[in-house]
This record gives sequence, structure tokens and C-alpha cells, in this order.
Amino acid sequence: MEIERINENTVKFYISYMDIEDRGFEREEIWYNRERSEQLFWQMMDEVNYKEGFNVEGPLWIQVQALEKGLEIIVTNANISKNGESIQLSEEDGNTSGFSVNKNIENMLEEKFGKTNELDDETTEEEGNEELEAANLWIIVKFKDFEDVIQLSHYFENFEGSAEETLYHFDNDYYLYLEFSQDLLDENAQEDIISQVFEFGKDSELTIHLLEEYGKRIFEEKTFEQVRKYFPAKA
Repeated sequence: MEIERINENTVKFYISYMDIEDRGFEREEIWYNRERSEQLFWQMMDEVNYKEGFNVEGPLWIQVQALEKGLEIIVTNANISKNGESIQLSEEDGNTSGFSVNKNIENMLEEKFGKTNELDDETTEEEGNEELEAANLWIIVKFKDFEDVIQLSHYFENFEGSAEETLYHFDNDYYLYLEFSQDLLDENAQEDIISQVFEFGKDSELTIHLLEEYGKRIFEEKTFEQVRKYFPAKA
């Protein structure tokens, strides 16, 4: 993703459709699936914030231009007038659509590109719901000290095979990506494990894409087993 800082309140970035697919999104679902389109947007904003220090504060004005091979997006922290109301920004003519962050990204895309017939919409929505239902639950846990990761690995000595475990180092902290298998653990078991994991670390809002691109992967799989191997319990 290419990022350009325009000024203190505005940033412009370009993302190709190939990059969108690499992040795990289908091109069609960013047009018609509200939850997935918003996930993609905030994932990109995480990366913009990391690279450019662009913090989201208050209302945003967002302009999206669909290009042949990707999307060009301009995000502006809306100015606030003295009476506390947002100043209305004007939309540009042409192929660019502007909208407030309070307006769903999906709605903006519908206005810009139009929707297919109602039958196609219902089918797409049903397929999206099925996809969401089938998706595995995952979390990213932040640890300030590697000692906490060691303790957690020994606490879950019999945890093997219940989840995908990947450990990253990023910005002086450690991050554990856990993705649970619905075939092996039901919802109650997953929630129980998560509550125990949070006794050693805390929930993180970072995305897996940001960790993959900017973090250092320490253990790609079987993190708990490998940590115990290199840091055995003291007698």
C-alpha cells in the first residue's frame, strides 16, 4: 500500500486489488459486505497510523476513487467549528465519492458503483453470512515481557493442536496470534481459553497484516511447544 501525507489533517493512500486480495478480502465483498468492507478500511487505517502517525480523532471525511487496478483513498480529520459542529466539506466532481465516517462504507460504494439485482444481493448477503459463520475465531494478544509468554506456554502444556499459534516481536512488545479450530473446540471452550490467556497478556487492536509486514516472526507454529523447548520449567 502506498501512503502520502498531504498535511497534518489529511492522508492519501493507494491500495491495489491484488493487495486487497493478499489481505484476505475478495473484491466483490468490499462492495457488498458491510462488515468486511469496514474491516478492510480500519485495517488500512492501522497501517497508515503506524507509518504516518495519523491518529483518528473525531469525524472523518473520506474520498474514494476507483482506479483500474486499485483504490485511491483520501482521509481527512474533519475540522471542528467553535460551536462543536463539524464543518461540511464539499464533494469533488468526477469519479470520486466523499462520505462521512458516520456513513457506512458499504453505502458509499453502493452509490458509486450501483448494486446488482435484488436476487444477486440476497445471494451475496447469504453467502457472506455463511462465510462469517464458518470463519474461525482468532485473537491477537500483547505481552510486555517475554517471561509472560514463557509462563503462558507452560500453563497450556496440554494445549497442542487446539489452535494455530504464531508469535511476533513488534515495537518492543511480543504478540501472539491464536486462531481456534471450530472442529476441535466449541464456543464455550474457546472463550474459556481466551479468558485464561488474558491473565498473562492483553487484547491488541493490531491486525495480523501489520504484524506480518512490519513485525518479526519468532515462531510460525506450535509456539507454546517451542517456547517450552527453549525455556524448560525450572526444577
